[in-house]
Amino acid sequence: MLVYLNRLVGASIHEYQNETFIRRSNSFFFHGGSEGLYASRLHSHNEKLASEDKTIDGKSFIRFESITFRRTKESAEMKNEMQQRTGLVEAIVLEVRDREKIGGSYLNSEAICCTPQLSKHGSCKVGEVIIQQNPDNPDGPKRMQTFFEGKNEETNMELQTIEINSTGMYYLYFMFCDPELVGTSISGRTVWRNPDGYLPGKMARLMIFFGLISLAYLVLGLFWFLRFVQYWKDIIQLHYHISAVIGLGMCEMALWYFEYANFNSTGTRPMGITIWAVSFGAVKKTVSRLLLLVVSMGYGVVRPTLGGITSKVLLLGVIYFVASEALELVEHLGNINDFSGKTRLFLVLPVALLDACFILWIFSSLSKTLEKLQIRRSMAKLELYRKFTNALAVSVLVSVAWIGYELYFNASDPLSELWQRAWIISAFWVLLAYLLLVVICVLWAPSHNPTGYAYSEETVDDFDEEAISLTGGSGVKVAGIDLASKLERKERKLSFSADHHVFLGEDEEDKRE
Repeated sequence: MLVYLNRLVGASIHEYQNETFIRRSNSFFFHGGSEGLYASRLHSHNEKLASEDKTIDGKSFIRFESITFRRTKESAEMKNEMQQRTGLVEAIVLEVRDREKIGGSYLNSEAICCTPQLSKHGSCKVGEVIIQQNPDNPDGPKRMQTFFEGKNEETNMELQTIEINSTGMYYLYFMFCDPELVGTSISGRTVWRNPDGYLPGKMARLMIFFGLISLAYLVLGLFWFLRFVQYWKDIIQLHYHISAVIGLGMCEMALWYFEYANFNSTGTRPMGITIWAVSFGAVKKTVSRLLLLVVSMGYGVVRPTLGGITSKVLLLGVIYFVASEALELVEHLGNINDFSGKTRLFLVLPVALLDACFILWIFSSLSKTLEKLQIRRSMAKLELYRKFTNALAVSVLVSVAWIGYELYFNASDPLSELWQRAWIISAFWVLLAYLLLVVICVLWAPSHNPTGYAYSEETVDDFDEEAISLTGGSGVKVAGIDLASKLERKERKLSFSADHHVFLGEDEEDKRE
């Protein structure tokens, strides 16, 4: 899989390796790429830019490098060697809002290439793609032509750069109209650049977001570390798990920021850093969900261990990690174009189903934990878990609403015309995960009196439904006998305490409770 992804990784450098053309109407086309580009801050009347780095600062452009067209031998043999132009391939750059200007729709025709009949109106030339030009809008669709000569099987496109002076989503198509060129392939690459670097416009603001969220994780980590050191004698096992999630979050966000920064400066995605960032992200997502699950089960508060369900929790975590890792690898190491393919949709479904399993299990466990705490009248712990439940419920409701908005956003914007707002979709989930982690850090912060939420010996006297449900028939009988003996001991303890409570101080009552 990594070998396949390595071939696709190209960042803002779109690589073409013997790609073929697809027939549409009376034309043949190859989609060379699409990206959101911001307008140049420094405008140049000359469309060809010099190659020195100092001349491209503040400029946005699409540069064609080493583009080679190869036609079949049969196609070349059909031409006259003395003829100078024996085949035409056009490169067309257009902003998505100008898509109606390509083809003969304004001439009441479904043709894309000019026909002898349409050429009579003087609006196009036979053998060329129809483009409706607007003299008042020089930034409309741009056409670059490359001709085959004589019987040559190859032709090279002239090295040139198209400067972008209008912000928008730009598409690049290579097209030809001559049916005798069927079988022609394209090789080479194009370089797309925004005014501040090579990062695609759709991702540019994510780099700023990752930088800010990295600082937020750093602040949270500093707060947690100070509390951890201050009350290190009262640390419980749950605090180590929370520390691990904070550490993973700091590493993940820092890696994403440096990956995007490198991408922006070089135009290529470093596979090593990207894989590390993706892996840290998948591990953090998995550990975060497992943390929410074990906290909901009352681990460290109602029960000292997870007992027989530990294997099920770990199995769900492993499956989620594999599914999440596969999805992130395809998403970040796949196609550079600003749209996602069917592969991503196929990988999203398992992750969505696993997330649903986590949510159901978390709220089911929370319900049981709240019931146990209410029966025991552990008011401090009950209040703690009620706050935690409310925070989770709000996050789920907000998530469902956001998923609805995301579906609407994607359905209403198939051509990525709203690319400048698309970064918010990804940023929302990162921010929500951070806020949930902050809530857990506040509720379970280390303190000098951890008994308010830590596990105590009184849990031994309680009946664990989940543990018994995992045992066989004989196990249920033994548990029933144990329960009966526990109830007898508890009754004797309560009777003894009722006779002697007048001799106990208030502090001792609290400790016994």
